[in-house]
Amino acid sequence: MTPDTARAIEAATELLCAPVLERMRAWRHDFHAHPETAFEEHRTAQKVAEVLQGLGLEIHRGLGGTGVVGTLRRGDGPVIGLRADMDALDMQELGTAGHCSTIPGKMHGCGHDGHTAMLLGAAQRIVAEPGLRGTVHFIFQPAEENYGGARVMLEDGLFEQFPCERVFALHNAPNLPLGTFAIREGAMLSSSDTFEIRVIGRGSHAAQPEAGIDAVVTASTLVGALQGIVSRNISAVDSLVLSITQIHGGDTWNVIPEAVTLRGTCRCFSPQVRQRARMRIDDICAGVAQLSGARIEVDHFEGYPACVNSPAEAGLAAEAARAVVGADAVNANTRPRMGSEDFAYMLERKPGAYILVGAAREGVDNPPVHNPYYDFNDDILALGAAYWVTLTRNLLGADAPDATAQAA
Repeated sequence: MTPDTARAIEAATELLCAPVLERMRAWRHDFHAHPETAFEEHRTAQKVAEVLQGLGLEIHRGLGGTGVVGTLRRGDGPVIGLRADMDALDMQELGTAGHCSTIPGKMHGCGHDGHTAMLLGAAQRIVAEPGLRGTVHFIFQPAEENYGGARVMLEDGLFEQFPCERVFALHNAPNLPLGTFAIREGAMLSSSDTFEIRVIGRGSHAAQPEAGIDAVVTASTLVGALQGIVSRNISAVDSLVLSITQIHGGDTWNVIPEAVTLRGTCRCFSPQVRQRARMRIDDICAGVAQLSGARIEVDHFEGYPACVNSPAEAGLAAEAARAVVGADAVNANTRPRMGSEDFAYMLERKPGAYILVGAAREGVDNPPVHNPYYDFNDDILALGAAYWVTLTRNLLGADAPDATAQAA
């Protein structure tokens, strides 16, 4: 840990006070030991609601099934939403920490236990903050992993019941140095779509391929042809990742199978590239079908849209981060990343920003998120909570400009 990082953590701890930090650590370990996956976060939601209720906040439960919203009202003024995800992953933890998962096949492998604990700790400090004017909605969201809990909360009326002028979220980043933040305006994370291609040929004996239509060869042709979308149909200044991740077909050595299934994913940063890629997949499949004589069926499954930070809110988030860790430790023009996030649905509805908090420990291996040995770094609890407190102060404090002035 660098001296600057140590000082930043010390200052953040002083802002929160040591007992709050200890509670955050205890909550985090408890959530980690009792992971709950998409729309099953009943125990987690209950604990979150109990903490918020103990702070005297208005509590609403049930949006998205297991979502929790706590509201702090301090008269007229700006209205902001601060969001944390609560869900775990369907994976087996292999780490040996004392707080490791007690639920076989489930694990907090992405740090949502830490995100929840940080926002709870921030709520404790924000409630005690003098001079605030306006409203803060603390949004605890289920099912970020794979199932679009943000979209479900929106469909259930999140912003109708809890109108927000701006929304913000953060995520830990074990590949960025501890004590740093990273953000950018515009596309921060990619969209994520999947597809399934079914190649139906005519099965035959392996010694007589001429008697059939070879689905394996046709599928192999598709795998290569689809990569041409990236290199020849999309501008070099745009970004697209198209990956075939599954190939299924055949049961034995001497039979050319009747059918082969391909599955894969497309990730990009713009709606135009997203639509172009989908169209070209269909075109290539149609062309290869005509060439081979096979029948080719394609299904597209739309996933999360790109996570796009609005410029003003990205600037506000970077300003708050600089106040916590210093200007040199905040990269306000970080490269966009090919991961995806369902907070994107909220950003399609409201201006806002999504920021990364560096969590890499020095001198040790730092497993990435979604790795069975991953464990959230408790050293960033104070930094993340202090970021939330500082952002709220800047937006709702006595000297904060009103929302329309900031947006202008």
